[in-house]
Amino acid sequence: MGMIVSLLVLSALIFFHELGHYMAARLMGVYVEVFSIGFGKKIASFQKFGTEWRIAMIPLGGYVKMKGQNDSDPSQVSLDDDSYNTKTPAQRIFILLAGPAANFVLAFVLYLFIGLGSPMVLSPIIGKVVDNSPAFVAGLETNDTIRSINGVGITTWKEMAKIISSSEESLNLEILRDGFVEMKTLTPKLEDAQNIYGETIKKKMIGIGSAGVTHKLDLGFTETFAYATEQTIFASTMIFTGVKKLILGEVPAKELGGVISIVKITADATDAGWMSVLFFAALISVNLGVLNLLPIPALDGGHIMFNLYEMITRRAPSEAVLIKLTIAGWVALFSLMGLGLFNDINRLMG
Repeated sequence: MGMIVSLLVLSALIFFHELGHYMAARLMGVYVEVFSIGFGKKIASFQKFGTEWRIAMIPLGGYVKMKGQNDSDPSQVSLDDDSYNTKTPAQRIFILLAGPAANFVLAFVLYLFIGLGSPMVLSPIIGKVVDNSPAFVAGLETNDTIRSINGVGITTWKEMAKIISSSEESLNLEILRDGFVEMKTLTPKLEDAQNIYGETIKKKMIGIGSAGVTHKLDLGFTETFAYATEQTIFASTMIFTGVKKLILGEVPAKELGGVISIVKITADATDAGWMSVLFFAALISVNLGVLNLLPIPALDGGHIMFNLYEMITRRAPSEAVLIKLTIAGWVALFSLMGLGLFNDINRLMG
């Protein structure tokens, strides 16, 4: 069941990405010949709106084939009015950006549904207290609930951690212990910690761990929009930063994952419930949007780069350059996919 859900989720995300390209192309007057989910031999198709809509055998991507655009042979052009080639660079960039934009919009909508469904969040209840830490010295204990810090009400573990990490002075904590309210004062210490990319950083902490207790986050209508916006921005920033660190070598290449990781994560999320599926679908959607903006000639970002060059120089790149860069782009793309697959297999084998 998990595998089926994974493939359905991945196909849906690809569909929305290509739908963004399709709608933008039609809006710009470009004829779309093929709309495909998957690569390779087609297993089903139908004609609608002058386009062949197909499902192909390898469900690991998709594409929209516009008149005058052929990534496998950039020298094939068309000078008809309804061709991609005859549109201005700005119009082509609009078409190219529409795919990643559709992924970001879809992620926002998914986060909206998550917000409306009252997502589970960590409660500010203490589990472990580290010996000789500021929390230990101040007398904090397991199962204490932190209700406020410096008069600011606390409802989630994330809110509490944010205030502690950004503190500049001593903190006054209001805690609930065995039905009684107590006040504690402590000063966070700068300690070594690991961020979400596995890097060692300095962070202000007080020496406590979560008890793992969760509660539902009940949001109003406007709060749900704020939640969806915050989550979309956070996911986008996290993935953009992760890609940058990967390129600069700040994060090891072994951390790169491929389609097997995506399928496994989504399958695991299925076992945890539909809310988890929506959460990971939103994250993967943002991931697709970000990765397609990379300046690799085989991706949307590479084509955007060519069109920006044409806008600036007032001339298109030569056919020879286009062919060479496109080949290099495919080599880079397949290399990244191969590395991701290699890492996935290594993880599965332990």
